[in-house]
Amino acid sequence: MGSWGTAISSNDTYADVHSAFFDLYNEGLEVVEISKKLIAENQDIIKDPDDCNNFWFALAKAQWECKQLDPKLFLQVKEVIETGSDLDVWRQLEADEKDIKKRKIVLDKFLLDLQVEKTKPKSRKKKVIRQPVFEKGDCLTFKLENGNYGGAIVLEAIKDTEYGYNLIATTRINQINKPTKEDFEKSEVLITKYANFDNKPNIHWYLPVRHKNVSHLIEKVATITVKLDYSSKQLLYGHVGDFDIWIIGVANQQFDFEKTKQCTAKRLTIKDLTQKKSWWKI
Repeated sequence: MGSWGTAISSNDTYADVHSAFFDLYNEGLEVVEISKKLIAENQDIIKDPDDCNNFWFALAKAQWECKQLDPKLFLQVKEVIETGSDLDVWRQLEADEKDIKKRKIVLDKFLLDLQVEKTKPKSRKKKVIRQPVFEKGDCLTFKLENGNYGGAIVLEAIKDTEYGYNLIATTRINQINKPTKEDFEKSEVLITKYANFDNKPNIHWYLPVRHKNVSHLIEKVATITVKLDYSSKQLLYGHVGDFDIWIIGVANQQFDFEKTKQCTAKRLTIKDLTQKKSWWKI
């Protein structure tokens, strides 16, 4: 159980279940259908005595917010709270008695809240469709801390989704002159070696949530052909929302690291990413 406080919502399971519930709710599914789906998909948590209460609390709160709290679920939650079984879990996990007292207050208030029906059910949020800020094949340049130009290539643009994903690979371009299309086609992917990185290509799914804050740092200078298609389900090295940190910043730190450290990482070229189907095996 990943907990960071005594509040009902202060644990990973509650946060994940509550979020998943309203993701489905906003897609138009009915409360009963959502509840059945979450129960079916979270059997491991439900069977875990240390974590199951958090699942049921999250489900009950979500149903209550929709003004459709299942009476049987309410009685189940009521029994957990009134018998003190959730507090027993906290004791078994060696929680501090001061925190256990705080938890009891939270649980009692939660139970009282569930007994007061909401005036109106929570409104469904309209899904916001976003477009990626770059096109597939865009060659992007930016200034490095050393005054040279760096570069990155857009490998994919996922359109008409809630996120506007771009898959971006940072290159090893580090030159005085602004890079050309040919420079990008001949470039290698930046492999990170500093800190805790271990020969990882600097490739990320970029979400443009804060792009307007950094757009002035980036210039498109060319477009190359990317023959491969990438799915957003390929997490690679994760999702990032800060171009200046994860693209420009990582390049700065890697090049600075190389001033004193010799790097013998495997080479990965842009051609590998744009032409070969199994570049990740290289």
